[in-house]
Order: sequence, then structure tokens, then C-alpha cells
Amino acid sequence: MCEVMGRKKLPIGIENFEKLRSADFYYVDKTGLIRDLLNNWGEVNLFTRPRRFGKTLNMSMLEHFFSLEGDKSIFDGLEIAREKELCEEYMGKYPVVSVSLKGIDARTYEMAFQMAARILKSAARKLQYLLDSDVLSEQDKADYRKLLDDNMSEDTFGDGLRLLSELLEKHHGKKVILLIDEYDVPLAKAHANGYYNRMISLIRIFLGQALKTNSSLKFAVLTGCLRISKESIFTGLNNLKVLSLADERFDEYFGFTDVEVRDLLAYYEIEEHYEKIKTWYDGYQFGNVEVYCPWDVLNHCDRARSEPDAQPENYWINTSSNDAVKRFIRETGNAAMLKREIERLVAGETVTKEIRQELTYPEIYQTVDNIWSLLFTTGYLTQRGKPEGRIMKLAIPNLAVRDVFVTQIMEYFKENVREDGDTLNRFCDALQNGEAEEVEKIFTGYLRRTISIRDTAVRKEMKENFYHGVLLGILGVKSRWGVTSNREMGEGYADILAEPDTGDMGIIIEVKYAHDGDLEAASREALRQIEHTGYEDDLEDDGVEKILKYGIACYKKRCRVALANKRSVAK
Repeated sequence: MCEVMGRKKLPIGIENFEKLRSADFYYVDKTGLIRDLLNNWGEVNLFTRPRRFGKTLNMSMLEHFFSLEGDKSIFDGLEIAREKELCEEYMGKYPVVSVSLKGIDARTYEMAFQMAARILKSAARKLQYLLDSDVLSEQDKADYRKLLDDNMSEDTFGDGLRLLSELLEKHHGKKVILLIDEYDVPLAKAHANGYYNRMISLIRIFLGQALKTNSSLKFAVLTGCLRISKESIFTGLNNLKVLSLADERFDEYFGFTDVEVRDLLAYYEIEEHYEKIKTWYDGYQFGNVEVYCPWDVLNHCDRARSEPDAQPENYWINTSSNDAVKRFIRETGNAAMLKREIERLVAGETVTKEIRQELTYPEIYQTVDNIWSLLFTTGYLTQRGKPEGRIMKLAIPNLAVRDVFVTQIMEYFKENVREDGDTLNRFCDALQNGEAEEVEKIFTGYLRRTISIRDTAVRKEMKENFYHGVLLGILGVKSRWGVTSNREMGEGYADILAEPDTGDMGIIIEVKYAHDGDLEAASREALRQIEHTGYEDDLEDDGVEKILKYGIACYKKRCRVALANKRSVAK
């Protein structure tokens, strides 16, 4: 299938609303957010959503709608354009100050402050017409110039948004709209780099002055991943309306709905990819609406337009370090209940937990309970059904996120395995000596200690991949062995081929998942596959004298190991 010509461009990474609309990009219409924001009035509105779900684009949309300098034509044909009275009253009628804090990422507080100061200075530079204002006093202009100074002080920064609001109101005779995107990013980076207390003090003053003691404020919108607790940063801010993941208001405006995804695929004539996209990227529940991750959907559509056989990938996941999942998996240790809960999640089931959406960054990893909350607010887990207060049923949203959990489970297993050299060597010795019962005993022990993968909704071969990975992790202890995975041999591909450093032996392993729990039958089926495909022929051609063939069947935390002699399979 050739790429469809004459279609709009896909807006991958486009976060400027004006550019998206004027440069012929496809737009999933979220302008109803403007109507709902005005009809459900809040003086200070905080939207908490995971990254890559459209927060920044929505903030740019708001800026271009309300701004005195906005181009009204870019809203032609969109949902908000049908709201004639709202457009007449609000479109292009207000001074807007928009800042994004998501670029503040520094090793030290001093560097972070310089970044923050440059962001505020950039916002102020767009308003240099204030220096020519007949309404502002010389003192007003002198105060404004401090915001343009390369050596801006912390006091000037802390009062910056409030001051800009005051000067704009004086000049235009209209109150000001403030937009603050990714307000919590500097706090996350500060906590990671050891200067959290200084940064939270700065941000508390910066936001407090702008949102709490600002008589020139019309309204404000903030976005972030976490709602930092009121006691920590929003002290005394009584006009704050928090619109979280669980809130039913505005639930359809971040992420793509099923109808929006179907329309997108139809537009690009790639409807055949719908089921893959739904399985991999759908499943998030915001309020009452089920949504897809837009970053994943757009990236997959981009590939699918030119590659009809394009397989889903973890686009969203690959933009993050996934530290939350790593820390979560490592908390299991000897905690049997937590292991079982993770197994249930990976199996597509739900777990019920109390979720705290108000946290500070130092609290996040203090307890496992707080990590559950972090995984929810950052999109690695989602709610199912309606919450009862803070009590929620949690689930992994889709296959893309599930893959992150499985990957981290395997990494953690491999780390633990490497610390158990004696048992590993006994396993490899038994494998080399043809001691099937000992191989089975040791492998079963490892399965009982790790987190198993058992998802009835997942294809059989994906389950086999997990056990395949566990075996490769164990065999990795033998640095001088040749170990290959899915190597082409005979008339097929051998799951695992191990060649000990003796130089005269080959060990062929075929892994099967016993979906019905019949380990005996599955292990013998694995051996029959080895015989049928003639895996050992290549080894014989290479002069290998001794060939061992193992059929290993797995089901949850149990396994069965069957060994065939070189020439025959037990019937």
C-alpha cells in the first residue's frame, strides 16, 4: 500500500496550535474544552494528566483562542466556532501570558533557576510594547525592565507573573489569563538532583503570587502529571479547581476517544489497523471516558501509511525511563502479596487500592502504597469502573504498557539470577549432563521466585516468550557458552541453542506453554517439534557429536522437562 497522497500531515510532536492549523496538519478537535472551561467556571484550573496526552497542545489552543493577538481564522470549522455567543465575548479579547516549565532540567539549583528565569524573560520579551505605553508609569516600566534583565533576582522571578498581569491590565484595561504548562516538572527534576527544598520554595512563591494574590487575574489554567499537595505548594490557594484523571469533567479532552481514532484511520484509509491499535494503545479511563494514548496512535499511523504490515511499538513508553515501574518491581523482594498483585495485573485482572493523588515528590517512593498512586497518575495503571472515594480498581491499560511491566520483570529476574552463581552452575551442569529431573527442579524453583506471566488475553507465543526469556537469563551465566535464540536450523527456528565450551556438544531447547495445564503433553509436543523440523541436522553437519534435545513445558509457576535421545522421541 502506498502512502495516501493529498492528505493532511500527521501532527507528530506538533504542540503549537496555530502551526498545526495553518500548516495543514490533521487535527482531532478538542476545542470543546474552551466551552466547558468557560461554562464550568474556575478561577484557577489544574489539569493532571500523563505526559504525551495533549496537555501542551491544548494550552496552545487556549492561548490562541483568548489572546488579543490570536488569529481567529484558525478556529474556523471547529466545534467552538459553533458557540457564537462565547466566541463573541471571549475570542481574541484578553491579554494572555503563557509559560511552560517542562524544559527546566538541571543538575543544580543555580542552573535550574537560570532556566526558569530565561522562561519568564522570554514571556516578558513578547510584551515589550508595554515600554511605549501611555498608561504605565515610569516606575511600572522600570519594574518591567527587571524581567528583561539577564541577572534577574529570585525576588523578581517570584513576583514576575503577578507583575506582568498587573501591567497588562493597566495597559489594556482587561484582566489577564495565565497559562502554566507542566508546572511540576522542575520539582521532579529538583527531587532527582537533590535541591528539592529550594526549588519548591521558589515555585511556591512564583505560583502563589500569580494565583493567590493577583487581583489582575481573569482565570488561570495549569497542567502537570501530579497534583502536588496543597500543603506543599498551593498553601492558601482556595480558588483552585483540580481536574484529575478520575474527574468526569473534561474527561474527553485529553487523549483520543474511540470515535476519534476510527475517524483518523478512515481518513488515512488504514482502517485495517484498528484492532491492533485498540489492543495496544487503548484502555486508559479518564473519568467516564475510555481513551487512547495519542502519541502512540499518531506514531503507529505514520508507519502504517507506508508500511501495511507495520507492527505496534511502544512509542509512548520509549520516551521515558520508566523509573516508576522499575522501582515498583524492585519493591517485590520477598513480598509475596505484592508479587501476586503484579501477576494479576499482568494477567489483565484488577487490584483494588487506595490512591492518593496529592503527593510530594519526596513521598513518592517512601512506601509501596505511594508508588501505586504514582503509577496511576503517570499512566502506567488506569482505573476500572467508578472509584469509591480514594478506593479504585486498577488495571494495566493495554499491551504497550503491559510490555513495560514484563520487560522490567525480566530485567529484575536477570539481576537476581546473576547473584545466584552456584544454583546457575548446577542448572547448566545438569543441562549438559542430560539430567532432566534436576533441570526441572531448579527451573521450577526460579519460576516460583519470579513474577509469572499468565494472561488469558495474550497470544500463546507471547506467554512462551516469557519463559524463553527466563531460560536465556539463566544460561547467560555461562559467558563462554554459545547461546543463541530463535536460530534458523533445519526447516524451522530453534527456540534456544546452547553450545557448551567443550566444542563437541549442542543443546536444543524448545519451549511450550501448556495452555490447558497438561505439562506432560506439552513437553512431548516440544520434542516432536524438534524432531519434525530436523533442528539437529545443522549441528551434525558442523561435526557436533553429542546433541541433547529438551522439550520444556511451562504453566504459571510449574514446568516439565522432557529429554529425547539423539535419534528418537519417547512415545
